[in-house]
Amino acid sequence: MKLDIDLLIAYFGGVNALAEALRRHDPEGAASTAAIYKWRTRGSLPLAQLQRLTALAEAQGRPLDLNAFLEQQPTLQRAPAQPGNSRIVVFDTTLRDGEQSPGAAMTKEEKVRVARQLERLGVDVIEAGFAAASPGDWEAVHEIAQTITESTVCSLARAVENDIRKAGEAIAPAPKKRIHTFIATSPIHMEYKLKMKPQQVIDAAVKAVKIAKEYTDDVEFSAEDAVRSDLDFLAKIFTAVIDAGATTINIPDTVGYSVPSAWYERISSIIRSVPNGGKVVWSTHCHNDLGMAVANSLAAIQAGVRQVECTINGLGERAGNASLEEIVMALKVRHDLFGLETGIDTTQIVPASKLVSSITGYPVQPNKAIVGANAFAHESGIHQDGVLKHRETYEIMSAESVGWSANRLSLGKLSGRNAFKTKLAELGIELGSEEALNAAFARFKELADKKREIFDEDLHVLVSDEMSNLTPDRYKFISQRIVTETGELPRAEIVFSADGEEQHAEATGSGPVDAIFKAIESVVQSGAELQIYSVNAVTFGTESQGETGVRLARNGRVANGQGADTDILAATAKAYLSALNKLEGGEKVKAQGGI
Repeated sequence: MKLDIDLLIAYFGGVNALAEALRRHDPEGAASTAAIYKWRTRGSLPLAQLQRLTALAEAQGRPLDLNAFLEQQPTLQRAPAQPGNSRIVVFDTTLRDGEQSPGAAMTKEEKVRVARQLERLGVDVIEAGFAAASPGDWEAVHEIAQTITESTVCSLARAVENDIRKAGEAIAPAPKKRIHTFIATSPIHMEYKLKMKPQQVIDAAVKAVKIAKEYTDDVEFSAEDAVRSDLDFLAKIFTAVIDAGATTINIPDTVGYSVPSAWYERISSIIRSVPNGGKVVWSTHCHNDLGMAVANSLAAIQAGVRQVECTINGLGERAGNASLEEIVMALKVRHDLFGLETGIDTTQIVPASKLVSSITGYPVQPNKAIVGANAFAHESGIHQDGVLKHRETYEIMSAESVGWSANRLSLGKLSGRNAFKTKLAELGIELGSEEALNAAFARFKELADKKREIFDEDLHVLVSDEMSNLTPDRYKFISQRIVTETGELPRAEIVFSADGEEQHAEATGSGPVDAIFKAIESVVQSGAELQIYSVNAVTFGTESQGETGVRLARNGRVANGQGADTDILAATAKAYLSALNKLEGGEKVKAQGGI
């Protein structure tokens, strides 16, 4: 029987942590980091050092059982913490962490549409929002809880009684519900942000879990900034919250600091060091600041976690979160390595990606894995030849398997209202009233007169645009006239409503887009700064709708606006007015920290 040196070292928190612990425990007989690395290279260690490790473990209050480290796999291979559990719980936080992307705030109606698509996708847990952040967030979580029946509906809450009670009230209608509470555990957060002692943090976490249990048996606890937290403290707080009733324990890389090998070691060590850890589902939540969120998530899965937290398109705070589509397809394509399953209907991945992109105004980069426009495109002649002869020569998955096919509608200009309504239902789109349905159908007829072929993406954009028209926004587009001629300054004449009153504006600019923006600003005088202007084709072909995105900033606030039309300049004006509406709307209350 051979001793697994890697697992043994991981048990003590990794090479550096072990070297430091040995130095403190037995300064004269301590092994250096270089010596510990040699143990790993040789696959063995001196008997005297093994005795010192045994003594160290006993001093830490966790006697070392060497049988647990025999015949184990030495590298990042399958190492389930819960034997027999081959199912990965997919926890989607697009509606919470994803919405924290600058300017990506969604309306209640848009959140419900995304939640419906996530349910169609097969997501196990939908983190619908942060109920205590604002009345609007509470209403959105509550509405989703009333709508979703198959997925678990979750609300985030700080380890604060008011937050937890608001979360519990918001998710109450859901058939399956969860409260996700968190508190920071790293020394820097405890000292400077929380201004709490470690024991106070543990007490607050335990109290939070107990209050959450009044509303649901499904309670998740997260240690914010676990990546920079002390391992012994993590083991202590996790043990306490599990005793208090937590059923899922999340280990987040809040700041995107870790790398896969280190994250594997840390996760492995934590799982093994928590004596009651077999009672819970272990989870991870990785940010992408170093571009390794997906890799770290997969390493955590290999270390034993059975829930992974992610977002559609990798949307999220700063550089974003781990991308749902990449994790799911990695598990599917490399089933030979992971041997794990998800409940995701992968054919719904691309529709979910397109929906989130259109609603948030965050376009998907063409070379994005799985859902990018070039993900299955082959430019090289060698690649093209190979794919034509046998697809698997250069494709490890099919475009159809993630939903790139079957996006064409059988609807046209002669299609009736009922057929239109039925197709919307198939796409998971439900309009709240007959008025909204009639307005959307009228827009569909207008679009069908301009385009011979209508696609699913066209409908998603059309409905989003129409729903925005039905909301009591301050500014609404009516019409415009653009005059442009080579050698002359373009002129824009725009008609829009402001607080219900029709406004006429005109201006010249260096180009037609510049003229449009200047014309609108000549009336509204918002003082906003244009940060981003983007244009994307909704589908393909010259008849495609154009989708424009505008990001405005003012006084530290950021807002994204979207517009769509077969006339790209009309879409531009719509997007600018949309961004102004969001910029001048009520400011969202920011949560304390974030996982």
